[in-house]
Amino acid sequence: MAPAGRIVLLVTSPRLPAGLLTAEAWDLLRAHPVYTPGESDQVDAVRSSGVTVTVIEPDPETLIAALPTHPTVIWLAGAAGDEDFARRLGLRLAREPALAELELCYGSWDPPGARLLDAVAVMDRLASPGGDPWKLQQTHESLAPYLLEESYEAYDAIAASDLDALREELGDVLLQVVLHSRLAENLPEDERWSVDDVAGGLVEKMIRRNPHVFAGEQVGGVEDIIDNWERIKKAEKARDSVLEGIALSQPALSLAAKILQRAERAGVGVPLPSGPGLGPTLLRLVADARSQGLDAEAALRQAALDLAAEIRKAEG
Repeated sequence: MAPAGRIVLLVTSPRLPAGLLTAEAWDLLRAHPVYTPGESDQVDAVRSSGVTVTVIEPDPETLIAALPTHPTVIWLAGAAGDEDFARRLGLRLAREPALAELELCYGSWDPPGARLLDAVAVMDRLASPGGDPWKLQQTHESLAPYLLEESYEAYDAIAASDLDALREELGDVLLQVVLHSRLAENLPEDERWSVDDVAGGLVEKMIRRNPHVFAGEQVGGVEDIIDNWERIKKAEKARDSVLEGIALSQPALSLAAKILQRAERAGVGVPLPSGPGLGPTLLRLVADARSQGLDAEAALRQAALDLAAEIRKAEG
């Protein structure tokens, strides 16, 4: 026997503007009785279009009782999706399939990156009055060591080929980004910026520095892309030296390799120091490693890790 009616679970994204729904969702809302578990911006938007929405307790029997007079009823789910209610309703109809068929309709979907909005909202709560006292006490300077630490932990996950750990560690790096951005909102008005300014600047930079993707510029290969990137970067920064912009706080071997790379790319030839001291010797070793296509920083790190493993073995 065919089901006597139809119950439609209408699920929407809480991260999109209220009322931004598919044509199918609006057709359902306008044609059938609509029930919901509570007031919300989505409910307000639907009501403002002339649709009657009734707030009820999330009880499957209430919807089933409406079916004799309304063959189709709509359940406008709350922001969390009402999974528990949907499960209970599904189990109830499984016991008596003739009562109604259950249909799921997505009125809107989260766009890619939507959970970043949640991260920003949660951080705003944590770093606002009444939030987390520790975060409220922080400054860009006090947080600087954590940014380095989280970046190193992400690097470790990559080195270990541990993708699950990398996902988690990148979340910790992202936490630093949203926290620094939230604190910047508390700066004096002429210095203030937000996570939107960070993201906006990044978007503009990605588009500007990739003309082969966004502006139809022809390139012959990866080297052309790198050359374009450097040329555009140089024009943006109007730097007086090829060394400007190098992160001076990075580990010394990496710093030396970066300086050598910049000088080589710019065609600036300067003799390496020839003195007997440790510093000049290490610098020559870095230069020699580069000439062989090796990463001195990675090589020393691996050697140190190997030594650590041997020490642990000796301790055991």
